[in-house]
Amino acid sequence: MSLFDAAPVDEQGRPLAERMRPERLEDFVGQEHILGPGKPLRAQIESDRLTSIILWVRRALEKRPWRNSSRITPRRSSSLQRRAQRHEGDQGGDGRRRAQPALGYRTVLFIDEIHRFNKAQQDAFLPYVERGDVILIGATTENPSFEVISALLSRSKVYALRPLTVEETVTLLGRALPRVGLTAAGDLLEQIAIYAGGDARAAYNLLEIAAAASTGGVLDRQAVEDAMQRRTLLYDKGGEEHYNLISALHKSVRSSDPDAALYWLARMLEAGEDRMYLVRRLVRMAIEDIGLADPRAVEQAIACMQTVHFWESRKATRRWRRSPSTSPSRLNRTRLIRR
Repeated sequence: MSLFDAAPVDEQGRPLAERMRPERLEDFVGQEHILGPGKPLRAQIESDRLTSIILWVRRALEKRPWRNSSRITPRRSSSLQRRAQRHEGDQGGDGRRRAQPALGYRTVLFIDEIHRFNKAQQDAFLPYVERGDVILIGATTENPSFEVISALLSRSKVYALRPLTVEETVTLLGRALPRVGLTAAGDLLEQIAIYAGGDARAAYNLLEIAAAASTGGVLDRQAVEDAMQRRTLLYDKGGEEHYNLISALHKSVRSSDPDAALYWLARMLEAGEDRMYLVRRLVRMAIEDIGLADPRAVEQAIACMQTVHFWESRKATRRWRRSPSTSPSRLNRTRLIRR
């Protein structure tokens, strides 16, 4: 028996988020801007005229429910791995491809994290997508304009998924309560929804952890608070969220909103942003955005930059002293020996 052998898994042994994955279009909650009544994507699915699409998902969202595309649309679903195995060394692939329209079905190809494919690999999909042999559903957490080739974008429709609202997350949690065999107060579910921040999977995971520590058939408030602990901030130093937050900081300063500016600044510091990057931005805001409205703004920003630079260099010196192998004097001796 292999570790990867397909074997039936007990329903209770699967994660709650996996058990709650939608299997029908009616099970979806949220995304009313694309799945609401009369919206183009919903109409395409209901009429079985789905075309290739790219789902742009922010990092805090859950995109994997879209993997069940075979249960949402009557098209034939396939994974990239199964398709590659089926066509490897097979000379009859073109015959089956030509026979698919006559049999009344096409292949739905779902690719998770499509931005991880390089340009040459993405190019390989073009003829099949263009001829309609496959209906491509690609999901990405990066901006498709940067990570998906333009030729594939021109043959697909890009949909941006939005975070769930608190009310929508509470609805999902209410559906999950019978699966964990508990009842819960509405305000407690709302507290979980606020903590999840629009991420259904995070809400399910938190509910599952709290349910394991609850007794008496009722979700315990203390168990929920213990499960929450410290929230991990959504941030990536070199990605989309990095520029979203620094843009929010700039706009808060321009609109003379000190509370918002302090919030975004603290948010980036708490998430681990480079302090020198932030002070350079503050100098830039003092010059470009504030300017002559407060001539001392540049002076204070430069003083802040020098203070941070001095503090950072002092911490670096301490690290050198603690590690003799990387101290400046040892490095200089090493250079002289090499010369």
